[in-house]
Amino acid sequence: MSEPELNQQEAAELEELAKQPLGKRLAYYTKKTGPGWLQAAITLGGGSLAGALFLGVILEYNLMWLQPLAMILGVVMLSAVSYVTLSTGKRPFASIKEHVSPILAWAWLIAAMMANIVWCLPQFSLGSGAVQQNLIPALEGSKAAPWIIGMVLLVVCAMIVRAYDSDNKGVKTFEIILKALVGIVVISFFVVVGKLTFAGTLDWAAIFKGFIPNLKYLKEPAPQIADAIAQTGATGDTWTSMVAGIQKDKVIAAFGTAVGINMTFLLPYSMLRKGWGKPHRGLAIFDLGTGLIIPFMLATACIVIAAGSQFHGKTSDILNEDGSIIEGKEKGFYSVADTFLKKQYSEDLAGLEGDAATEKLNTLRSEMSVEDKRVAAMLVDRKDRDLANALSALGGPTLSRLIFGIGVLGMAVSTIIILMLINGFCLCEALGKSGDRKVHFIGSLIPGFVGLCFPVIWTGDSLAALAVPTSVIGSSLLPIAYFVFLLLMNSKKLLGDAMPTGGKRIALNIVMLIATTLATIGSIWGIRGKTLFGLPFGQIGIGILILLFVIGLFGFISKNRKEA
Repeated sequence: MSEPELNQQEAAELEELAKQPLGKRLAYYTKKTGPGWLQAAITLGGGSLAGALFLGVILEYNLMWLQPLAMILGVVMLSAVSYVTLSTGKRPFASIKEHVSPILAWAWLIAAMMANIVWCLPQFSLGSGAVQQNLIPALEGSKAAPWIIGMVLLVVCAMIVRAYDSDNKGVKTFEIILKALVGIVVISFFVVVGKLTFAGTLDWAAIFKGFIPNLKYLKEPAPQIADAIAQTGATGDTWTSMVAGIQKDKVIAAFGTAVGINMTFLLPYSMLRKGWGKPHRGLAIFDLGTGLIIPFMLATACIVIAAGSQFHGKTSDILNEDGSIIEGKEKGFYSVADTFLKKQYSEDLAGLEGDAATEKLNTLRSEMSVEDKRVAAMLVDRKDRDLANALSALGGPTLSRLIFGIGVLGMAVSTIIILMLINGFCLCEALGKSGDRKVHFIGSLIPGFVGLCFPVIWTGDSLAALAVPTSVIGSSLLPIAYFVFLLLMNSKKLLGDAMPTGGKRIALNIVMLIATTLATIGSIWGIRGKTLFGLPFGQIGIGILILLFVIGLFGFISKNRKEA
C-alpha cells in the first residue's frame, strides 16, 4: 500500500475503534505511538539532567513532585497543540499567520530555530564528555577526541534523521530507534537506583513522601542543610535567605521551562508527517501520556534519587576533613562561597573595585569558618561526572561509569537527533517548502555542524554570547506559544464544529490559563536579571514578551471580528 492508503486505513480503524471499550482502544494505541516519544527524546537532555541533579543535591527527595507536575502542565498545552493541528489538518505556522498574527508566527519559528542550533552545542559537549569520562576514560584530556567523537555523533545522527526523510518505513524505523534510546536512558538510571537500593542507601519512605507537594521548601532549606546552617551562628540568616532564593529560582524556572519552545514546533509537524488527522486525537493524548510523561518522570526521578542519596547534606567530595578545599573543586566551591560573602559583607565590599575588591574578597575567603565552608560545600552544583564518580563505590568504578555513561550518552544522542529533526521542519516552513525532504535534511544538518564545533564555540565569551540571547528569546517566546494555541483553541473560524463548547471548553481554558500563567511567571523570573556585554537582555526579553502578548491578543480579536 502507498502512504496515503495506509493512513486512510489507519484512520478508518481508529474511527471504528472509537466505538470500542477503553481497554481495547488502549491496546491498539500502544502499537501506534510515536510523536510523544520524540518529545521525550528532546526533553531528556542535558537540561533535565542538570535540573534533576540540582534538586537532589539541594533538596534531596523533598521535591520529587516538582518535575512531574511541571511536565503534566506542559503536556496540557501540547495536547492543545495536537488538538488544533489534528482537528484542522493545517500546519500551525500557516494557522497562526492567518488566525493570530504573522509576527507571532515568524517569532515562533525563528525562536525554535535558534534553540535548535544553539542548544545542540551543549548536547555534543555532553555526549563527548560521557564518552571521555565514563565510557573510554583513556581519551580524557585528548584535544582531538572531542572532534572525533563529535564527528561520529554527527554522522550517526544524520543517518538516523535521513531515515526519517525516506518513507513511512523510515519514519517507523526512526521512531523505533528513538524509543530504544529513551528506553536506554530510563533503564540505565533504573539500574543505578537498583544498585543504590540493594546497597541499602535509599530511604524509600522519604522518597514516596517527596511526591506529595510541600510548598514550604520554596522558602525553607531541607532539614539537613537547615541543621548545618544552624551551626554557623551569626551568618545563618544570610545562608537561609540565599538558599531560599536559589530554591525559588529553580522551582519557578522548572515550571516555566518543562516544555521548550522547539517542542511546541516538533509535535504538530511530526504528527502531520505520520499522516495523522482528526481520528487520531485520542491516540495523540495517549501518546503524550505514555511516550513523554512516563519516561520523563521515571528518568528524572531516578536522577534526583541518585543525586540526593550521594550528595545531599554531604561535603566529603568538596572539602577535606579539616575544612580545606579538595584540589580541583575550588571553582565550584568559590562560586557559592563568593555569593555568600558578597551578601554577608556587602558593606565591607561596598565601593571597592579592581585589586582592592579582589584582595578584600580573598581575605574574607580565608576567614570563613569551617561551618560556613560546609554549608557552601553542600550547595555546590554537581555535574554528571561527579555523580558517576560517587556511584563507582557501589559496583566498581568500571561498571558504574559504564552504566551511567551509557545513560548520559543516550540522552545526548536522542536530543541531538530531535534538534536536527525540528530544524529541518523549521527550514521547510521558512522557505515555503513544506514536505520537501531534501530541504528538510539540509535544515537538519545545520545544528549538527554547529554542534560539532562545540570545542571552540561552547566556551568562554562565545558561550555567553550565544546562550544568553537564545535563552532570553526562547524563554520569552514559550509563553507566547502557549498563549497562541490557547487562542487557537477558542477560534471558531479555525476549528469550526471541533471547537470545544460548554463545560469542557471552560475546564480546558482554566487549565491552559494556569499552564500559560506559570510559564509566563517562570519566563520572567528566569530572564529578568540576564545581561550581556552590559546590555539588559533580560529586561529587553520581558518587553518583547509583553509586546507580543498585546500583538497576539489584538490580532486574534481583529481577525475574529472580521469573521463576524
